[in-house]
Amino acid sequence: MNAPGSNGASDREELRLAIPSDGALYDPTLDFLRACGMPNRRSSSRGYTGRLSGVPGVSTLFQRASDIPSKVEDGTADCGITGLDRVLESTQEDGDATVVMEDLRFGGCELALAVPETWLDVTTTADLADIALEFRERGRELRVATKYPRMTQRFLFSKGINYLKLVPSSGTLEVAPAIGQADLIADITATGTTLRENRLKTLMDGTILTSQSCFIANKRALRESGGKMALVKAVLERAEGYLRAQDFCRVAANVRGPSAEAVAALILEQRDLSGLEGPTVAPVFEPNGQDLYSVTILVEKARALDAVEHLRGFGGNGITISQPTYLFFAQCEAYERLAAAVDASDAS
Repeated sequence: MNAPGSNGASDREELRLAIPSDGALYDPTLDFLRACGMPNRRSSSRGYTGRLSGVPGVSTLFQRASDIPSKVEDGTADCGITGLDRVLESTQEDGDATVVMEDLRFGGCELALAVPETWLDVTTTADLADIALEFRERGRELRVATKYPRMTQRFLFSKGINYLKLVPSSGTLEVAPAIGQADLIADITATGTTLRENRLKTLMDGTILTSQSCFIANKRALRESGGKMALVKAVLERAEGYLRAQDFCRVAANVRGPSAEAVAALILEQRDLSGLEGPTVAPVFEPNGQDLYSVTILVEKARALDAVEHLRGFGGNGITISQPTYLFFAQCEAYERLAAAVDASDAS
């Protein structure tokens, strides 16, 4: 096996996963991979490559989160984890990059319009449209500073705001209105604190996109290597199995009854609290030989206490609740979506 970062022929058969090198998604991405049973092993403390433990054949490339969509689209990386906002802004609709898992449940934020707090009468995009018309009558355009010109323009046009000038920016946007660079901004916000500290406010209907981390892949690169499809499936299986398991819990109890079938029938009286496909019922071998059965059901975590009461209703005792690490269904839905996208790209 080649050392991390080597460029040998075997590297081309590895699956190259791009992950954020810094910023808000850096630590959450590493935590997510670790939770999924795929901890990243960096080549060195300052190295920009690594490997996923638990999935042999997958190397990692540390890249800026904003660069990951383009790195996946041009094939530098086979797949990547980054913000959905970055993907939708910078990838081509008919390009090789495709979103495989849209929500990895971390890195939540919004791309939103923000105007100066001094614009007291501006609280909606309709108000903003009036401002844009007033500006136009005075011979100037509404200036919007943003790192997301494509999505911002599309959103503003959809709101009937057509008289505007986008001011592309790569630095800190919050100060743009204060220094006269723009009239308002369209930027990412997680809590709104930075906006408030810079005396900006969001509009009631000014959210352009609700975003979070996502998993993307290059269809062409995977189509040309059957080995990489097998590797990406192993990664997606773990990620999907881990995320799905977060929504469920396993509830177990001891229940007395004349037979396993009779106990199962009691549990099945309330179908939504009897497990995904039904309860597991097994005999408990007590010293006194009484009819005691262990019942295990898998239920949505939000219904855990309802399940406890349901079991208590039949004399359930010694009830425990545990969290599964993974939950796999008959198929990996993310992989099936990817395989369909790869096949479709091959036919086009």
